[in-house]
Formats: sequence, C-alpha cells, structure tokens
Amino acid sequence: MTGMKRLLVIALASSLLTSCGVGFSFTGASIPPDAKSISVQYFQTHAALAGPTMSQTFTDALRDYVTSQSHLPLVQNGDLDFSGAISNFFTQPVAATGGSAVSSLTRLTITIDVTFSDKNDPKKNFNASFSRYADYSSSQSLVTVQSDLITQINKQLVQDVFDKAFNNW
Repeated sequence: MTGMKRLLVIALASSLLTSCGVGFSFTGASIPPDAKSISVQYFQTHAALAGPTMSQTFTDALRDYVTSQSHLPLVQNGDLDFSGAISNFFTQPVAATGGSAVSSLTRLTITIDVTFSDKNDPKKNFNASFSRYADYSSSQSLVTVQSDLITQINKQLVQDVFDKAFNNW
C-alpha cells in the first residue's frame, strides 16, 4: 500500500470513529465525547496516621494523571468530577523471619474513597473504595521509606480510579 493510500485509510477510519461519537484516547480510555472538562476536588485525609502532605500528594497525582491521559481541561466544576477522601493509612507486619516471631517485612496500606460524577450521564456515577499497599524491610523506619512508598502506592491508586471511570473496569 502506498503512503498516500495508507494516509487516506487512516484519515477515513479516524473520521468514522469521530462521527460515531466514540471518545478515544491513545491510552485506551473511553472519555465521553460530550464531556468538555474535568475536575478533581481536594481529597481530605480522614486517616489518623497519614502525614500532613498525603492529601495534597494524592490530589496532585490524580489531577496530573487525568489531564495527561485525556484531552479535557482541568477546571473547578467539570462535567466529569472526582472527589473523595483518604480513609485509611496503616502499617502491619507481613512476613516472619525464619523461626522468629519478628517480622522481616512491613506493609504500608492506603485506602481512598472516591466519588465519580458524570454530569451528562449519571449512570456512570460511582462511589468506590480503592486500596493498595507496598512492602518494605522491617529494619527500615517508615519515615525513611514513606515518601517513595506513597509515590508507588499513589500511582497504583490513581490508575485504579482512572480505569474504573474510563475503562469500564
């Protein structure tokens, strides 16, 4: 197939997808075509052990991800809206050292509660909890590894929230 024919086929396929009203992104997400904006409200921390920056860190991670993965501008009150809270933040021992009652690994778990609203299609609205964890050596203090663990867990949580909202997950 020549370059011109290939370009024509791509242009035709693209115009068919657009005219059918299918929202499409290169991430595989199905962004509703009637949505013109998106908003991510500040996620409050309701978890006693979460640090003072946890709310801002998660909120920023979700805002950055939804704007990078969609064509929609971030506004205060969007057609698509995310809100919620960090509801749990805790550590627990997960692996004993051979024959000993002492744990060799500790697990940090973070849970968020999310409300998603689609003003144009309320059938897509949801309330859901998402929980993810990361393990670290019990020989380390949480303070020394917390920043990296939170970044790692936030990436997973943000992906879960995005998938639930836009990938029919």
